[in-house]
Amino acid sequence: MASKATGKILYDDSVGYEMCVAKLHEKANNMMLDEHNCGDKINALTYEDWQPLLALIPEIENTTNYGQWSGGDKDEEGVVQLPYCVPSPIVSTFSQIVYDIPIIIEFRWGEWDEGRKIAGDKNFDFDATDLLVKCKLITAIVRNDRFCEGALVAAFKSGLILRLLKSIEKDVSAKRH
Repeated sequence: MASKATGKILYDDSVGYEMCVAKLHEKANNMMLDEHNCGDKINALTYEDWQPLLALIPEIENTTNYGQWSGGDKDEEGVVQLPYCVPSPIVSTFSQIVYDIPIIIEFRWGEWDEGRKIAGDKNFDFDATDLLVKCKLITAIVRNDRFCEGALVAAFKSGLILRLLKSIEKDVSAKRH
């Protein structure tokens, strides 16, 4: 029985590739909220539940480098390594926390035109939306990063993530009192 460590994923030859992939999908699905009942679950989160995420606000405000591109170099045989984005620790921490709370929602985020418009509007007032919309925006950004490398880092650089978190903080603080 040979096991191979690949990042944080442990591949076990005795189980087989398909089983390992199925287990990863199951784990990912358990870390996402169902679109049909996510509103109740998000609204049931307490101020304390949100704290790991909200505690990132000061660090985000004081961070200037959210990530960088690496790769693109030729090796000695002339083969070019594809460029890839290396997120800073704050970006990686954010990504892990949104799954851990959990506030990532399983929905057709790629087809959500309203979310695309909201995210693209630098003057959008996030305080005019509810927690569900904010979580859907975070979901769309985080999930998009899996298909469009660097999208999450770009959302940090543009201030979008910070604006979302500050608006969430207002919502959960108001709920607390």
